[in-house]
Amino acid sequence: MFESGTFVAEQLGALGPDQPGPHGVDLTLDRVFEQTEPGRIGCDGKTVGDRAERSAGGDAYSLSPGGHVVGYAERVAIPEGHVGYVYPRSSLLRNSCTLNTAVWEAGYEGRGEGLLEVYHPIEIEPGARIGQLVLARADHEGTYDGTYQGEGLD
Repeated sequence: MFESGTFVAEQLGALGPDQPGPHGVDLTLDRVFEQTEPGRIGCDGKTVGDRAERSAGGDAYSLSPGGHVVGYAERVAIPEGHVGYVYPRSSLLRNSCTLNTAVWEAGYEGRGEGLLEVYHPIEIEPGARIGQLVLARADHEGTYDGTYQGEGLD
């Protein structure tokens, strides 16, 4: 069962008045990265390729077709007994873009990232709402304590 937007908002802290919705909370764009070097995913570990942070020319990021790593502005804490999913906002889809993310496990804390797939050029302002975090109740053993714990919190 998915939790209410009010419950999800309580897990995030300070939000704008338009961010909580009936079933989740909108996540906003904080930064955009372009991967500059290859990464590697092996059987015994992983390496994330080097990335360069893009600057928002003027008041918006001008994004060409392709994949762009985006960072969210909100600090997220996935509570015990839950799992988080991030879905693209419909305005992204209506502009030929989508947002891909992994499962956010119980115990994860940080300012997560997603993969913004752009199929037609678009401009997106920093602070624009691009994704929606929803939480579902979930049985699990243990909580997240992996590589990305605390990302973006420095």
